[in-house]
Amino acid sequence: MGQEASTPVDESTPPQTLNARTIDAVAAYINEGRAKKIVLMVSLNTGGLYPNGNGVQLIVVETGAGISTSAGIPDFRSPDTGLYANLAKLDLPYPQAVFDISYFRSNPLPFYTLAHELYPGQYKPTISHCFIRLLSDKRLLLKLFTQNIDCLERAAGIPDDKIVEAHGSFARQRCIDCQIEFSNDLMKQAIHRREVPRCTQGDCEGLVKPDIVFFGETLPEEFHRNRELPGSADLAIVMGTSLTVQPFASLPGSCSKGVPRLLINSERVGSLGFRPDDVLLLGNCDEGVRKLASALGWEAELEALFKVHNPEESLKEPSDEDEKSHPNTLDEEIAKITKEVDDSLRISDQHAAFVTENLSLPGRTSSQSSASTVSNDETAVQNPPILEMRDSDAGQHGDRKTNS
Repeated sequence: MGQEASTPVDESTPPQTLNARTIDAVAAYINEGRAKKIVLMVSLNTGGLYPNGNGVQLIVVETGAGISTSAGIPDFRSPDTGLYANLAKLDLPYPQAVFDISYFRSNPLPFYTLAHELYPGQYKPTISHCFIRLLSDKRLLLKLFTQNIDCLERAAGIPDDKIVEAHGSFARQRCIDCQIEFSNDLMKQAIHRREVPRCTQGDCEGLVKPDIVFFGETLPEEFHRNRELPGSADLAIVMGTSLTVQPFASLPGSCSKGVPRLLINSERVGSLGFRPDDVLLLGNCDEGVRKLASALGWEAELEALFKVHNPEESLKEPSDEDEKSHPNTLDEEIAKITKEVDDSLRISDQHAAFVTENLSLPGRTSSQSSASTVSNDETAVQNPPILEMRDSDAGQHGDRKTNS
């Protein structure tokens, strides 16, 4: 595992592995067959080493919600437009309560209000998702670590055994009491009708919840089995994540010393930029992916794959008008149904006090929030000054803030 420097690397410091800290150097590193294990972290099959003309090449990718916002899905933490900002209109005791397992048990309706908007099938993979699919098709992808719950990685055709959904997803669901899996068809019907599904096993009738990790629940075993995998990678790509939620935020730091780490993001995050072979491409995720695909000579393949999933669109440059014309569908949905569900969303003063005291106060003890449990007191990674090391025009895009 590599050791992190305490300050950003000086621009005069030469890289140890790459021939330069540029996107072209990263592309050359891949095309020359030197990236033998590539890990994506966006936000493994342990024997999954595939032969390639240049030897065994594997990549790990980390992704966050920033790669899904261009699909029309709001992220969580952006001011005014993020999911938490919109959910505040539903009279919750605090916005994050919608993902709190204790609150869900007493009032599941706010979550299913959100689920009606986010449920898979309404959105299509973005260019970033298609690029990750290309890495998989070329047998370069060791593992994709994602914080996203939208299943767009699966929709893009990335194999299930290549994905670690660190915070779970809508792909499966089960009863929170008996833990028996619940039918996909019944789940779709309930969400379409804006109903709260109940267990159908005997007389259980427990609440059903997608396998999304709520505050107060432990992360999936799949994450813990693979969290040291970046240590064997030859290249890490981190996209669209704020790297504020532990233990996901620690993944880039698991890469060995001398392993290049490429950040494609709207801003510098975590410890990216502290090592000699860190490359920062700051801007819109899709635009950054286009630059990397161009440097790799994969533009035609990327466009063809994108058109398969988005036949009505082209791989055109995003414009300000495109950004403005994207309807905030979640905001509209919440405005429409808030009046209908107002009574059921109101909780008693006693319960509000209990929830606030036990779940949302910043003074919670460390025993109530461990590295293996998602808590409301998300552990933030300290962000030192941004390292200005970007392509000449990468910073012209991506005014939208990307979050985990």
